[in-house]
This record gives sequence, C-alpha cells and structure tokens, in this order.
Amino acid sequence: MDDQPQILDASIFEPPPDAVEFYSKSLDLLNESGVPFLLSGTYALSCFTGIVRPTKDLDVFCKASDAPRILAFFKARGHVIEVEDERWIGKVWDGPHFFDVIYNISTASIAITDEWFKEVYEVEVYGTTVRITPPTEFILSKMFLQDRYRYDGADIAHVILKKPDQIDWKRLLNAVELYWEVLLIHVLNFRFIYPTERNLIPRWLFDELLDRLHAQAELPAANIRVCRGRLLSPRDYVTDISEWGFADVVGKGIEEKHERKT
Repeated sequence: MDDQPQILDASIFEPPPDAVEFYSKSLDLLNESGVPFLLSGTYALSCFTGIVRPTKDLDVFCKASDAPRILAFFKARGHVIEVEDERWIGKVWDGPHFFDVIYNISTASIAITDEWFKEVYEVEVYGTTVRITPPTEFILSKMFLQDRYRYDGADIAHVILKKPDQIDWKRLLNAVELYWEVLLIHVLNFRFIYPTERNLIPRWLFDELLDRLHAQAELPAANIRVCRGRLLSPRDYVTDISEWGFADVVGKGIEEKHERKT
C-alpha cells in the first residue's frame, strides 16, 4: 500500500453508536500490547474494493501463540474474555460488545503464521492506525465460508478483480495444498462472474489446477467414504456424518453457537 495509511470513515460501517468507544479503545490497546495482529473482515474488504457493509464487531487475527497474550492483556485491564473454541477463536467482551481473536481457519485447520505478516497494509480506523489482512491472506480467510447462511465467495471475487497483482498466487496454492479443489472452485467462480477478466488469474495457476483435476480423475475411489462438506459448512452436512455413514474431516461440534454464554 501507499506510505500513508488509508483513512476509513468508521461511520460507514454503521457500528452500534455505543460500541464505537469500545472499538476505538480496543484497537489502541491492541497496539499498546505490542502483540502483532491484523484487522480483517469488512474493514479489509473496504480497503481493497471500496465495498462497504454494516458490521457489529471486529475480527482480529493473530498467531496461535499470541492469542493467549492478547486475551490475558485485556483480562488484566478489566475485560471479560472467553475461549470460545480452543482450536481457533477467543473473544474479548465489554458488556454486549466484543471482538474476535482468531488464530486458525477453523474448519480447514490453516493456522495464522508469520507468513500472514510479511506484507504490510495499514489503515486508520476509529482514529487508530492498524495493519489489515493482506489480499492473499484475506482470500485464504474466506475460502471455506460456504454455507446456507453465509457465503463469502463474492468477497473473494471482488478482491481478485480489484487487487490481482497484489495476490501471491503461489503462496495461496501452497496454503491449500490439501484442499486445492476449493481454490479451483473460486477460480471457476471468478471466470464465470467476470468472463472478460479471466486473464487476471494467472494462466499457470489455472493449468496447474486442471492438471490436478485430470490426474485425480484417473484414481479409483478411496476405500473410506469421506464427506468434506463440513469444511465448508459445519451445519449443513451433519446428516452425512451422523446418519449416512460418511467419515468426517472436521473436529467441529454438531451444534455450534457463537454467542456469549450467560
């Protein structure tokens, strides 16, 4: 990005008026903690594409080893903290308001690592300068969100359209080595949505993914019947696991709720 951070008008995200002070103080405290973090979600999307939509929380990404440090830092300052799921997410609360501390792409077990911090993208939001998730990692964070209530494929298509030269395609492919078909889904999705912009995705990547598809087609079916649907939607493929005899590849609970316990 430019040397000067982009300044985001926080009001365009329509945060609850009584939450703005919490968001502002939280970002200040995160900087004060000295623990590396990235602001993602709607704020990053807006920086890369100009698309704005309401949001009622903050998505803070960090390494797994740093999540306890962030949570402990806020606990020491009087905030209620919660380890919602040891495998990927914690929360910092102030009354009804919260922000997420995310250190793993939950379903696919893709951890946030030092690689996520190599590229520096800074913005000013709520009066504080913070780093946001780079385009490559932003796409990685969205790839597996494909269920009946939330599908983030449009965010990926828009970032590819607007920032193709800032995406590290080789890193993206390496990060989903085991799940390359999910990347192919998004590549085909983009090609369908923007037929005149197909060249924005490198031809070598498209050819590589098709080569893998052709090689896979020559293989016999595996001995163990596996459903990988819960990598995309933990709730929509429960029947496959609980009743139809498919093996699961996700450690998610059958019923998951992301709300504060009372």
